Amino acid sequence: MKKLKHYYSQEQQRKCIFPVITIASLLSIFSLLVFALTLTARIFPFPLSTTIPPPFPFVESKLHPLPTPAPSSLPPRLAYLISGSAGDATALLRTLSALYHPRNRYILHLDLHSSSEERNILTRHVDRHVTFHRFRNVRVVTKANLVTYRGPTMVANTLHAAALALTDTHDWDWFINLSASDYPLVSQDDLLHAFSHFPRDLNFIDHTSDIGWKDHQRARPIIIDPGLYMTKKQDVFWITQRRSRPTAFKLFTGSAWMVLSRSFIDYCIWGWDNLPRTVLMYYTNFISSPEGYFHTVICNAQEFKNTTVNSDLHFISWDNPPRQHPHYLSLNDMRSMVDSNAPFARKFHGDDPVLDKIDAELLSRGPGMVVPGGWCIGSRENGSDPCSVVGNTNVLRPGPGSKRLQTLINSLLSDENFRPKQCV
Repeated sequence: MKKLKHYYSQEQQRKCIFPVITIASLLSIFSLLVFALTLTARIFPFPLSTTIPPPFPFVESKLHPLPTPAPSSLPPRLAYLISGSAGDATALLRTLSALYHPRNRYILHLDLHSSSEERNILTRHVDRHVTFHRFRNVRVVTKANLVTYRGPTMVANTLHAAALALTDTHDWDWFINLSASDYPLVSQDDLLHAFSHFPRDLNFIDHTSDIGWKDHQRARPIIIDPGLYMTKKQDVFWITQRRSRPTAFKLFTGSAWMVLSRSFIDYCIWGWDNLPRTVLMYYTNFISSPEGYFHTVICNAQEFKNTTVNSDLHFISWDNPPRQHPHYLSLNDMRSMVDSNAPFARKFHGDDPVLDKIDAELLSRGPGMVVPGGWCIGSRENGSDPCSVVGNTNVLRPGPGSKRLQTLINSLLSDENFRPKQCV
């Protein structure tokens, strides 16, 4: 990590602390305002009126939460963000195939550090894939964002994808962010079947207010993410001055991977009571902000803090301590992954043999194919793709993975784990 160099004496440095922090903060705020205007332009294809008629002095007063979807006999729909960087195109496409279901929505993003050729490969594959082309539910972000994975640009990229998902259609129930190094351990039929049996306003987000060592190493330092205002990838850099913890809201931290309800995503994008924007300003200068932004917003929002399920639904093999760098999973971890009952796992190398084993034993996925489900009514003879013939996409055919997942959900929603572990 590079720190700002000290060219002045101690006395001169003290005089310069305030301007440096001021300039850094203004740069960050300006970048976030540009980002917010970009989202607005994408969501509204028409110009906004400059005249606001009374009795509403602010546009926020006209905004209201999206209603929680009414109970439905149809399976839910999921909106996925699958993101990657340079060299991840092949792994990202494999993860997409393992996650695919016609009812869902998919947003694929290779950051600006990857080459335009990689993004073109991604786009061509999606355009030429018979199933993806038929259902037109896979979107490639062609104007890539620069993402510094320890900085707020990862949060900005997630919000951008969520805004695109809301722009495309409101007809989905949960938003799930994954990377190219994630992989499912259950089929989408298993997942959709399990998610059909609980309220659609629940948010699966691993969180705690006991931030421990992160208070000293993350909450108090001030960082600048060059990805907010540059086009070339660089690591974040640090400002020498430190800050106190905020008093307007309580800090929470946890996993960067989550399953968020449509109503909460809508709140994060619109922020009708200003909390999401206020917290976003704070996390602009926060190291590893993806591990705190959504957690802090949801646990400080009265209407959402009782909707949290304290889990990221992932199997991860962490270093211990300090549980910051996950090990790459291999065949040796297969038994532990299955026993965890989790629907997702990470991290994987894109060509690790354990992925072939997951495909064969857990997903019934053939090479180069999507995972078959109840909507696939073609023949499997001689290695044929059963999904080449499409039936009713509302029909689910859950397997053993559904039972494992239901065991996990029952535990998470039990009297011992649900309410007592919400935003504490």
